[in-house]
Amino acid sequence: MPDLVTPDWLADAVFYQIFPERFANGDPSIDPPGVEPWDAEPTRENFFGGDLAGITQHLDHIVSVGANAIYLTPIFQADTNHRYDATDYFAIDERLGDLEAFRTFVREAHARGIRIVLDAVLNHCGEGHPFFRDVMAREAASPYVNWFSVEGFPVVQHPEPNYRTCSGCWYLPKWNAYNPEVRAHHLDVARHWIAEGIDGWRLDVPYFINHTFWREFRDVVKGLGDELYIVAEEWRDPVEWLHGDLADGTMNYTLRDLVLGFTADRTIDAAEFATGMNALTARIPAAARRAMLNLLGSHDTERVLTRHGGDEASAVLAFRLLLASEGAPMIYYGDEIGLQGENDPGCRGTMPWDEARWRTGILDAIRDATALRAREAALRRGAQHVVALGPDVAAVVRFDADRAVATIVNRGTSAASVDLRMLDAALADAGAPSFAGEWASGETTSGLAVPAAGTVVCVKGESS
Repeated sequence: MPDLVTPDWLADAVFYQIFPERFANGDPSIDPPGVEPWDAEPTRENFFGGDLAGITQHLDHIVSVGANAIYLTPIFQADTNHRYDATDYFAIDERLGDLEAFRTFVREAHARGIRIVLDAVLNHCGEGHPFFRDVMAREAASPYVNWFSVEGFPVVQHPEPNYRTCSGCWYLPKWNAYNPEVRAHHLDVARHWIAEGIDGWRLDVPYFINHTFWREFRDVVKGLGDELYIVAEEWRDPVEWLHGDLADGTMNYTLRDLVLGFTADRTIDAAEFATGMNALTARIPAAARRAMLNLLGSHDTERVLTRHGGDEASAVLAFRLLLASEGAPMIYYGDEIGLQGENDPGCRGTMPWDEARWRTGILDAIRDATALRAREAALRRGAQHVVALGPDVAAVVRFDADRAVATIVNRGTSAASVDLRMLDAALADAGAPSFAGEWASGETTSGLAVPAAGTVVCVKGESS
């Protein structure tokens, strides 16, 4: 098995995830029929007119948050607002724009130093895909009959489909990835959009496709550039994807569970949080750690503030831990300004562009944390050790050869006094260098007061 080598730029990356239909309507002339008012309630069926032009027009907001990479959920021709039901993988959905709008987006993003990762939804397509429709119409005579797994004819969609699907969903017929023609089609999709300038692929439900295909996919992608990123969706243990032959990293839902278990659900204390975080780091190969896509929320989860019961201070603690941790942090659009909503469809509401409606406390905290991450090399490229400083107080300690940075969060309802010597002990436990001088935090060097539901950052060693 090959050694895992991951793109260097991921160590410095902060991602911003966008669900394109709900981010911004930059070109009303391409709105679909029946488009709803921007502030209407999201459903699984309705459209609001979000498009690529809207994203391009708001790239400066993304930069202001501190992000330098964008992950877009699907943008190819499809029938739904989520577009996980592609009908043409080589065309931009006309409700999002055309190829020129995409090229403008890529050009403007790259001009700002923003990389772009697209969603590779290759396990299944939409039932409206012309190849599947051909099978429905021509049955065994269709040249695409073996591109899918149909049990018999006629093709039956209701009440139960007689063909393989994604998770039993009738309108998502599953590709037969054992068919060489299907694999060739999928690999052509990968090549096509890399040629259009994207910087990587996020693999949708890759655990539903055999590893043989993903090895071939990786060979093709990495053959076009070592710095192209491949990140797999994974909700459980990430390790199977990180052996050097499949992905660079995974969506780090395990980290999400630990952070939110500590700050939102309070089902674990600081000691359990630290133990879980350190165990997770130990399981991930060293080269993959910077390539893990760390997140608190996505298009498949409830909103971060909603998970915290509307408690802004606790949500800020979660973001502080996210942005201090090893790996590439990702912010789901709207979470930075306190957008709320339960899981799909609630988490896919429209981005409010009236700044009077923003939770600026969350935004300010995120901007402060991303700016700190940009200034401190140890926060981007250093090793990590997490330590409990009390039942409600945890510290994420990052360190390189020259400097250590400790992000200390207190979820408690009263201020906590921290003995900074415990941070030195944590560094020693992690095998860190011995740094000269005292921890600098604006407080006394022998002890530190961390406010209730607050964060303090301490640094030690040479300046970055």
